[in-house]
This record gives sequence, structure tokens and C-alpha cells, in this order.
Amino acid sequence: MKTYSTEDIRNVVLVGHGACGKTMLSESMLAAAKVINRIGSIENGSTVSDYHPDEQKRKLSIHATPMFLEWNDRKINIIDTPGYADFVGEAISATVVSDLAVVTVSASSGVEVGTESAWDLATRAGIPKVIVVTAIDKDRVDFEDVVDGLREQFGNKVIPFHFPVNPGPGCRQIVDVLRKKLLTFAEDHSGEFEESEIPADSKARASELFAEIVECIAESDETLLEKFFEHDTLTPEEVRAALHKVFLERGVIPLFCASGVANVGVTRVLDFISKFGPSPAERPMLPVYDADDTDQLVQLTPSDAKPVALAFKTLIAEHIGEMSFLKVLSGGLATGMDPLLNPTRRKSEKLGQLYVMNGKERTSVAKLCPGDIGTVVKLKDTHTGNTLCSNDQPVLIAPISYPEPNVHSAISVATKGDEDKIGLGLSTLHEEDPTFVYLFDKETKETVVSGQGELHLQTTVEQLKARWNVDVELTAPRIPYRETIHSKGEAKYRHKKQTGGAGQFAEVWMRVEPRKRGEGVEFTNSLVGQNVDRVFVPSVEKGVNAACEEGILAGYTVVDVKIDFYDGKMHPVDSKDVAFQIAGKGAFKEAFLNANPCLLEPIWNVEIRVPEQYMGDVMGDISSRRGKVLGMDTDGRFQVVKASVPQGSLYRYATTLRSMTGGRGVFTRRLSHYEEMPPDIEKKIIAEAHEKKDEKAA
Repeated sequence: MKTYSTEDIRNVVLVGHGACGKTMLSESMLAAAKVINRIGSIENGSTVSDYHPDEQKRKLSIHATPMFLEWNDRKINIIDTPGYADFVGEAISATVVSDLAVVTVSASSGVEVGTESAWDLATRAGIPKVIVVTAIDKDRVDFEDVVDGLREQFGNKVIPFHFPVNPGPGCRQIVDVLRKKLLTFAEDHSGEFEESEIPADSKARASELFAEIVECIAESDETLLEKFFEHDTLTPEEVRAALHKVFLERGVIPLFCASGVANVGVTRVLDFISKFGPSPAERPMLPVYDADDTDQLVQLTPSDAKPVALAFKTLIAEHIGEMSFLKVLSGGLATGMDPLLNPTRRKSEKLGQLYVMNGKERTSVAKLCPGDIGTVVKLKDTHTGNTLCSNDQPVLIAPISYPEPNVHSAISVATKGDEDKIGLGLSTLHEEDPTFVYLFDKETKETVVSGQGELHLQTTVEQLKARWNVDVELTAPRIPYRETIHSKGEAKYRHKKQTGGAGQFAEVWMRVEPRKRGEGVEFTNSLVGQNVDRVFVPSVEKGVNAACEEGILAGYTVVDVKIDFYDGKMHPVDSKDVAFQIAGKGAFKEAFLNANPCLLEPIWNVEIRVPEQYMGDVMGDISSRRGKVLGMDTDGRFQVVKASVPQGSLYRYATTLRSMTGGRGVFTRRLSHYEEMPPDIEKKIIAEAHEKKDEKAA
């Protein structure tokens, strides 16, 4: 294929609410550019973008999929992203490497929660936006109502550059405001159209919208503003000449209408992107730092000779292996070039064949110029978010910022012996998708996996099964309760065992008392005389430590207790290390139970961000979870509730919050402290622990 310069590349990310037409828009773009000869179907699993088996099974996008086409002597890279919040990491990484966001909005549904999220994502990335109202040929379409909703939500800079004539089933005609023409699109889904005069009943609306565009253009330039005041308008040629600059400065947000299925309106969207969209050379560079001094910012431009690239996504593809999707920042990449450095891993990487992708279809290329997006396979140790650069200029691209996981589950292996495979699988999946996190909780002895939603975790488990052939189960994580005491206690414990030969004997006298919260366990001895040889003190401590780890009341870690081993007895022959370990453990258990023991529960500080209309429901729900509201604040159009909530009441809270707030509520959490739980709940937890212990013993 033709090699394009940086100035002739357009990097576009498709973002929006789930099921609002992103995938079909990309499909019709490819069809219009003759990349494919027919438009696929999500229902049939035949689209270029949603080619992964898990996407075809669920009929929704799960992965960010790069594609490309050639239009008006420009190369347009398109990344179709998932609209569901569970897979927001895919949209974030794709937006970071893009220079223009196409925000899709369903003509039937209007602004939805995913629209707001996509808008905020593009705003944080600092890239210009285009809105495409999709599915204008479906039932129950009110285009003007959708426009009003968009302008109410995002401001009056949102201006339709298109509007449909008779939207609804069979709609094929669009008024092009800039051209001042009626476009009638072909019925063969080719995207081609014929121009004619605007119908009389649409001329007033077209003139009104053109005047709005002119005002935005005039306000951006003093010379144009003088012409505007003099003539009360600007010519279409003057508007088009100034539009690129105004659009880049986000002085206007063009709104288009389209049908992805029928390929109506899509070619004019491509025309706009190719003519007025920014090239990578016109966008600010991602922050780049000196790899040896990460406080030192490195000034980099696409024209710099040294190669720098960001691996914004990695993926294991069947029959291919690991694929690294790269955005080239400077210098360019070429097959056979000198090995590059991955400064994060301190590894050298040899580039093999370079590709550009259209879904799963690969096209081999000799080089990728600065600003371009491509793929390389089988890098040794490069993963999502890593930088590749020349060995003599080690730099690091600023890491991509992902949201913290908000859904957590314990994972268990159904078949013994699969632990090694599951460890490798979890590690690989985290390298591919940083929004998926796992850890082994030493207190609960569980592997806990965390993600952006229940669907996120479900699809991850399915990948474990499919790729590593391990059968796993997701369950509620065990809460890391802790055990402590209220008062002082003591006990004397004798361990005596005779088996015919050498026996075992040890007697331990022990006192315990509570310590302040957070001070931990302290083991001391106040032995006097020769009743117990001091060599057995470490043995008693081992027994105490084992009991603290195993738990006494309900099998949870013991904390904040001072132990004093103050006396005991020994036998000149039968006393030994193991005997004093057992006696120490037994004495501690009895003393602990004599000291008014209790359970502590973890309390988390949560910060919940919701639109104001949901505040009542959220506050009531917090109270029902034994939570305490600590304060409230305002953040733009959102209210922020700060509260403390017991961890036992937070399982699947993210799902509940989404349901309660129409998907608009989000929260973060931080472990705050441990405190005593109510007696009725404590009794229930202890009873459940004893029941499970009895089941295991049986």
C-alpha cells in the first residue's frame, strides 16, 4: 500500500454508549472506501471490528479494534471501542493514541450515560470531537430532539452540519449545510450520493444552521469577524478555509447524521475527517520523560530522527501469538531496523514484520511513519503501556491512567494441579489489560481478581478457560475480619504425650492483654527461675504465632494483643521444641478466649460521584449498608458523597450503584480502619465459620 506522511494521517477513535452504532459506522466507512465489498452484520458476527469469538457470542464490542482506510489521499486509522463501562480501559488506551474522537449517539435514544462518559474521555485527552447521530433510518427517530439534548448537555458549539429529510425507515436524504445541497444516497449501500437543490421546507433550517457555523468561524478570527459585521455572513469558501483551525481549537463541534447499516451520510463524515481533521503533527505530543530521570520532560516532535513508539494495546491472537499495537510518536519504524529498547523492562526488542490491521486481517508494510498506527508480532517482553525507543535515547511515554477496579471476586481452581497455569494466565491477562488486576490475599488465603464490572470478570474467566484450559469459579471474596480481645486473660496449658518411647511434655503459663488498635501482636516473657529452659521461649512464640495466623474465634488473624509467657514446667527428657510449640499454642488459645474476645471488621472510606437527582437513593442505600455519611461536595454537575462503609456491605456495590443511577454513578474506595462489629453480626460470622469447619472435618 501507499506510504503516507505524518501530515496525511488521521487517527480517529469511535466512542459512545454501548449499542449506539459505532461498529456499524466503522463497517460502512470501510465499505465506502472499498476496503470491504459488503457491510457485515453484528447479529451474524460478520463485521470487521467485532471478530473475536467472545464479541460474536455476546453481540457487543469487548476489544478496541484498529482499522484503516484511504480517503481523499489521506490514510484514516479508525479504532472502534467498546461502549460498555466494563471495558472502559480499551476506550481509554485508544483515545490516548487518537487525534480526533467521533462520538456516536443513537437517533432513537439520544444522550445516554455512555455518551457522557465518552465525551469526558475525549475532553480529558484534549482531542477535538465530531458527533455522529446514527441509525436515522430506524423507528421512533426525533432528530431535532436529539440535537436539543446534545446542545443542552454539551453546549451551543454543537452545530448540525447535516440534518435528515424525513428521518425514519427508508431515510436516504440528508441536507448538507456547508454545501447547501440535498444529498440523496444510493440504495446499494455504497455510500455514493447525488446532489440536488434543498427542498423548500428545509431551506430555512439550513440557512439558520449555516449562520450558526458562520458565527463560530467569525468569532475565531478578527479579520473574518470584520467581514461578518460588514456583510452579515461569510462565503462558503471562507467558512471552509477557516474551519480546520476553528475545529482544532474546539471552537465548533460538528454534528452529522448517518445510517451505518444503509451507508447514508457516512461518506460526508469521511470527507470532513480527511479535510478538516487534525494530523498527528498538529496535535500536542504525549508527555515523554527521560527514562533515567522521570522528572525530566523530553521535548519530542514527530520529525525527530530517534524512534519512539507506545504499545497501547497487546493481544494474544490464535495461530499468531502476542500482537503489540503501536502508535509511532517519532522517527518511524521499519522492518529490520536496529533493535529497540523497552526501558520499562530493560529489554531489547527486535522488530519483525510490521502490519496495519483491519480487524483480524493483516497487511504487511515496510515501515510506519511518525503518527501512524500499526502492529508487530511476537515481541519478547513488551506489554500494554510500554515504550519502545532507540537504545541511545532512553525515554518513557507517560503511563496511561486507568480507573481503579470496582468489582472483586475470589477465584478458585476446579482441578488440582492447575495452579501454575492459572498463575500464568492471570499474569498474561493483566499484561494485556491493565484494568484487570489480581492478587493473593495472605490473610484470607485467596486469589482475588478485580475488574471494571461483572461482565469484565466473566469474559476474563472465559479467556482463562479458552486459552489455558483451566476451569475456574468466581465467588464472593472472604472478608478479612480480624480477632482481638477486650480485657486481660490468662491460662495454664499442659501438653503431655506418651507413645511408648520418648514422650512429649510441656506446660506453659500465659497472660494476655489488649493493645491499642494497630499496634499489632507483641510476644514477651517474664520467666524467672529454672522452671522452663529459655531455649524453649522461641518454641512457645512459634506456637503463639501459628495460633494468631490461624485465628481462634472464627479463623481470622489475631491482632493487637500483648502476650506474656510468665512461667511453666518442663521434663528433663520429654520436653522438646514441638511440645512447647503445642503448649504455647494451646495456652494462648485458652487465654485469648478468657479475655472477652471479639471480631473486627474492615471499614472502607468510599467516595461516590453521582448526579444530584440520585442523591436520595444513594444516601438511603448507604444507610442500609451500615454506612456513615462523612460529608458531601460538588464537582461540576455531580455530587460527591463521602462515607465509611463496612467491607462486608460493599460486595457488588458497583453493580448496585450503576443500576440505581442509570449507570451514571461511580465510586472509589480506600481502606480506612478496623472496628468492632455489631454483636448480632459477629455471632452470625462465628456460627458460619464453625459450620464450615465442621463440614471440612466431616
